This record gives sequence, C-alpha cells and structure tokens, in this order.
Amino acid sequence: MRLAGAHTTVRRVWTVELRPRAGGPSLVCVHCTAHTPPLQASSARSAVLAHLACHARTDVLPGHLRTCQCRAQGCCWHPRHRGCAGPVLLALTRDRGGRAWRLADTCAACAAATSNTAVVPDTLLGPHRPHAAQRTSAPAPAPASPSTFHEQLRVREMLTYLATALPQFASPAARLLALQCALRADSRGHVRLPAGLLRGMRLHGRRELWEELAHAGWLELPAPRPAHLTVRLLDPAVLDQAPGRSARHRAAHWATHPMPLALPPTAPSALQLTTLVLAAHTSALARHSADLEILARLCGHSCHQTEELLDRLVAARILTAWHHHRETDEVVWHLPPPQPPATPRDPARPGPGRLR
Repeated sequence: MRLAGAHTTVRRVWTVELRPRAGGPSLVCVHCTAHTPPLQASSARSAVLAHLACHARTDVLPGHLRTCQCRAQGCCWHPRHRGCAGPVLLALTRDRGGRAWRLADTCAACAAATSNTAVVPDTLLGPHRPHAAQRTSAPAPAPASPSTFHEQLRVREMLTYLATALPQFASPAARLLALQCALRADSRGHVRLPAGLLRGMRLHGRRELWEELAHAGWLELPAPRPAHLTVRLLDPAVLDQAPGRSARHRAAHWATHPMPLALPPTAPSALQLTTLVLAAHTSALARHSADLEILARLCGHSCHQTEELLDRLVAARILTAWHHHRETDEVVWHLPPPQPPATPRDPARPGPGRLR
C-alpha cells in the first residue's frame, strides 16, 4: 500500500453537507462549491450519494496513485489503531446523524476503524451506461460461468453498501428485501419480483417492509399485484452497477440459499440476515473470520445483539462454535463437517434386518 506522503498533491476526498433551508435541506459540496435548491427530505440521501458517486467517477486515478486520505489528515477520523494497512478503498462515511457525508480513499485498516463507514465497491462506480433507447444493437457477451466466489463477493459488496445507504433502524427483513431489489434492478432502477420469490423468503404480503424502505427514501411504494410486484428504486448508486444482470441475478438467487450456510425459510429474518452475512464472509479455507463491528453493521444490530444471534446459530447447529478475540475484535466461526452424499442402495443387497 502507498502512504499519503508519497503524492501530497493527489487528494480523493469529497464532503457533502445537508444544510437546513426553508422548504427542505440544501446540498452543499465543499469540493466543487455546489449548492442545490431545497430538496425533499425523502430524496436528500439519494442526491448526496449521486453527487459523491459523480465525483468518484470523474476524478479517477490509477491504483498506484491512490493513497490513504485518512492518514494524510493525521488519522483524525477514527480512534487510534495499529496503523495503516491493507489496500486503498473508497470509504463512505455518514457524520452528524446524516447531515454530512464523506467519500474518500482510505486504507482497509482506517476504514474498519471509522464509525458509520462502509466500503463502496468499485462495481457501484462503473461508467454511466446509455439508456436502452441510445444503445446500438450488438451481440450480447456470453454469460460467465457461475462461481460461488463471485456470487459471495457480489452479495458481500452490496450488503456493505446497504449498511450505510439504509437507515440504521432498518429491520433485518427490510435489508433482505433491499438486497434482492438492488441485485435485480435494471439500469432504470425498475425491479420485478415474482410472488413466488417473496413467498419463499416469507416476505409476501408484508407491506410494512415496503413502507419502511419508502419512508427512508430508498424506493417508491409499489402497487401490489397477484402474480408479481414491480417497484422503482430511488437510490441512483445502484443503477449503474458494473456486472451484468445475469451475474447479479445469480448472486440474488445465491442470497436466498447461501451455501454452505442455510436456514429453513421459517427462521426469523434476523437469523436469516446473520446467516447470509456469515456465508458471504466464509472462504474456502478452514478458518472463517471477520471483525465483530463489521458483522454487526452489516446485520443492523449492536455487537451484543450479534453475539446473541451467533449463539442462536450454534444452538440451531448451523455453526459448531464461534469465538471473539477481543484483542483484535475478530470473530472466528466454525462450520459443521460436510455431510457425505447419500449413495443409492443396491437393490440386490439386503437391507438392515432383512435376510436373503
């Protein structure tokens, strides 16, 4: 990782404030001195994210020139930790209860130590694509072969983004619903959810979840239909995702059956979301771990509530054990051994208790 002192003239940090005005808050950008007319309170968050994303797309830098802006500021954005480490990422931070937002290049260690911060995946900052009417006809590229790793990565990136884009009080069921909408949205923000999918997730007919997301200004309240439900997202950051729809649909399908961890559909939404977060952070290695604060933020709970949910997963035999290393704030969990596949019995061979 390059430290900030190597290129003092390179700065990739943008700050936007929402200042109260008559008729609604006004967006003020410290970087480009932009001021907007009064905004509707429900659309202010989306306007902030769209403005910051525009800066990140415009001021693109090669990876070897990107430096930790937190270190350049004397690491004043977070409590003391063991120092800068890891790759330089784009970190989105919500300050002063949502009245100020910061997007900055930050190393992985500083991003993890900063409160109310989520890493913005590069896939959410791809170049703007033309609308369907402006696209020239060209043969579609061949879909990539399905890969659990890429599906895990896509779900983990979107969960990380939603942890900051959604209000802190968003319920686990609303987060699961928002994840499906974000992964299945087209370039215009339209999502069509079959009723069968919602029934399988035990979310069919729960209009209070749509009202919760609509109240947060994240989507328009949909009109329910018998066969399917169509909704339009108001979050501009999810409209120009880099992977194609087929790849994102595979990730959305994997999120409903997050192997190697899976709960019955009747399990509470809080357990379903915790299981999904763990599955998205489970690697092919024998050791599975993540920071407790990161797990808690993605699950929308406190650290104490997350520990209780981990205990419930052990009681349900989804996990065999878990441990919290308080020195590093790392949570390590262990999975049950894989069950051997059932082999069909030879019909010529007698079964138990049977004689030839």
